[in-house]
Amino acid sequence: MENTTHEKQIKIVVVDDSAFMRKALTMMLESDLTIKVVGTARDGEEGLEKIRNLKPDLVTMDIEMPRMDGLTALREIMNSNPLPVMMVSSLTTDGARATLDALDMGAVDFIPKQSSYVSLDVVKIKEDLIAKIKSIVRRKSILMSRFRISQTLKKKNQQSGKGSLSPSTSLPTGPVKAIQKRNHFVSIVAIGSSTGGPPALAQVIPRLPRNLSAGVVIAQHMPAMFTKSLAERLDSLSTLHVKEAADGDPVEAGTVLIAPGGMQMTVKKMGARAKVVISTEPSDALYKPCVDVLMNSVADSYRGASMGVVLTGMGNNGVIGLGKMKSKGSIIIAENEKSCIVYGMPRAAVEAGICDHIVPIDHVAQEIVSYF
Repeated sequence: MENTTHEKQIKIVVVDDSAFMRKALTMMLESDLTIKVVGTARDGEEGLEKIRNLKPDLVTMDIEMPRMDGLTALREIMNSNPLPVMMVSSLTTDGARATLDALDMGAVDFIPKQSSYVSLDVVKIKEDLIAKIKSIVRRKSILMSRFRISQTLKKKNQQSGKGSLSPSTSLPTGPVKAIQKRNHFVSIVAIGSSTGGPPALAQVIPRLPRNLSAGVVIAQHMPAMFTKSLAERLDSLSTLHVKEAADGDPVEAGTVLIAPGGMQMTVKKMGARAKVVISTEPSDALYKPCVDVLMNSVADSYRGASMGVVLTGMGNNGVIGLGKMKSKGSIIIAENEKSCIVYGMPRAAVEAGICDHIVPIDHVAQEIVSYF
């Protein structure tokens, strides 16, 4: 179909060893007239050649492929001429770990490889994917510039022996200390994130001190299996204990609970104690886990003795729950536009006028700690 919108076409290269996946992704992407799949490849080696010749705006990259796998190809791309790469990952434990490795290396997001590409879910999957791609490509120059700066700082840190949190981050390891103290009692910190969330969380959670006198709960849009790998990775980087939440886990200082993928997590307070409830309700929520569902429960249980944090993500999930928290007197922190992979969820909170602090991702931990 001809593009009659006069909008500049987004050029994409699809790299996948599955002919079905190459065709499915091409059909999904080209259903939007502003997107053109200019080339496809069966493995990383062929993909690199197509990328060099066709100069796409974005690449979708399978992880497991013959000859050259997706992680090796991604490393080549990010070392030579960085551009936005979305990984295509199988819904397995190994797939989850490899995806988190890819996000650490500079991939902007991932696409779960699942049977629902031929189910009734295909319309929503397609709409979400196209919206993400458009948002990422619009911010391509900012994102890639930021990646180059982080890589330069990472090399300097390695040369000076300071190390880094992960292959893609440039922050020194270890918790931060409060530069200034603010007066507001906080007994729980609730964090919501989506697209770009795992690398963002890796710049926040490891920087929180062991003696943080509040429990931390997180809703990150991710499939089942992925959240367990995310929790394990953050736990290995942090002085706080990070785990995928189980039904009935206590909300307590020193522990970070991540909502399991495909489920909802709420907080229920009983006297001075609180626990998380893991369930499929509300079943009609658009996201599982849903940031609004978590934030609403925090507002009901903790009222003003709480803090809501919204990080990078597509859409406006979280703004309703954060608004409810704010109405009860909570502190609200949003990641600013410049450091977001996708400035959707934070933008909604900022435009709603409910944020106390709007800061880049490398200042979020500092803002949290200033209340303790």
